[in-house]
Amino acid sequence: MKRDNHYFAWGLTAVAVVCTILLFYDVVFRTSTVLEYVNKVLRILAPILYGCAIAYLLSPVVNWFERAIFRHGGHRAPAKWVRAGSLVLTWIVVAAFLYGLMSILVPELYKSVMLLIGNARGYYNTIYNWVLHILESNPEIATRAAELINEYYTEALTWLNSNLVPQLQAAVQAFTGGILGVFVFLKNLLLGVIVSIYLMASKEGFSAASCKLCYTFLPEDRAAWLIRGVKAADNIFSGFVRGKLLDSLIIGIICFFCSSFFEFPYAPLVSVVVGVTNIIPFFGPFLGAIPSAFLILLDTPIKSLYFILFVLVLQQFDGNILGPKILGNSTGISGFWVMVAILVGGGLWGVVGMFLGVPLFACIYTAVRSFSAYRLRKKGLPVDTASYSSQGPVWPEDRAELEKKE
Repeated sequence: MKRDNHYFAWGLTAVAVVCTILLFYDVVFRTSTVLEYVNKVLRILAPILYGCAIAYLLSPVVNWFERAIFRHGGHRAPAKWVRAGSLVLTWIVVAAFLYGLMSILVPELYKSVMLLIGNARGYYNTIYNWVLHILESNPEIATRAAELINEYYTEALTWLNSNLVPQLQAAVQAFTGGILGVFVFLKNLLLGVIVSIYLMASKEGFSAASCKLCYTFLPEDRAAWLIRGVKAADNIFSGFVRGKLLDSLIIGIICFFCSSFFEFPYAPLVSVVVGVTNIIPFFGPFLGAIPSAFLILLDTPIKSLYFILFVLVLQQFDGNILGPKILGNSTGISGFWVMVAILVGGGLWGVVGMFLGVPLFACIYTAVRSFSAYRLRKKGLPVDTASYSSQGPVWPEDRAELEKKE
């Protein structure tokens, strides 16, 4: 058995080395071969990935129905019927919620977008008059603006003649491919819903099979360590991702009703922007509030000021009451590391990275902290960070004596 584990470890190491060499070659020489294969695999696995995401998000709802309805009191129905009934009720609730949300939000959002398009010319004239007034009041700025206009005029003509036609051709191709892409996405989404039903119906079986594979190919202690790590990562991701999505949904709904009550312009459009950007920690509220306030400013300047005050109150409510109530301390990392995770994740993967970077960094942080504690205990050193505030490790009892001397 030990020999088999030894061979398995060597084989896994060899595969990891080969993958690292190929990835290094792909990055250095920019052949994009590995990236193309990864994209191809992701396209093939898209329905399964969609199904896993849907099942992961809806699993707490299924669990709630099982606990609250079918297993309430001393009655316990057969497990298969309980799970089937919970799945049916979950999808009924999801469908009703989506239908209600779409029937209320989509028509209003469409009206806001059409109103914005209709008023675009007026907004352009407003901005043009502002700029013209600034230039008339500042001759130096006007002269510099004229120089810049003359400088970029030739470049604009060159761009129109050399790039416009190829870009229009590319746009037509992209539109044709975009229509096909919509059908592919809908097909993958439908298959993903079916996959999610299978996953949620047999989630205990899939979990047990995964644990069995871990104990099959890994030593017992490493398998147990890996399973504990996966459970810790699940707690972090489930607490943050599900909680943040629910928090942003509530904020968007509150913003919609309050904006409609105060008669802010483009209330549905503004509410969608505020709710969606609220998913991003720290920077999200500002990313949503700034363009929304500017849009309201073009229509009614005084209401833009009221909207900014409203958003400040809303974010205080979210940051001090709603957010802690839903999220708690799900990530277990400080605000500094949250900001680092957002910046790094956003730089690598854009908006999605800004959202998923926080729980991903929290998982890495937890794994490093657990490994560090294991190594320190093995060396017989203290685990407490405060013990290392001086030049070397100080035991708690020694630190207490030093504090008494001081």
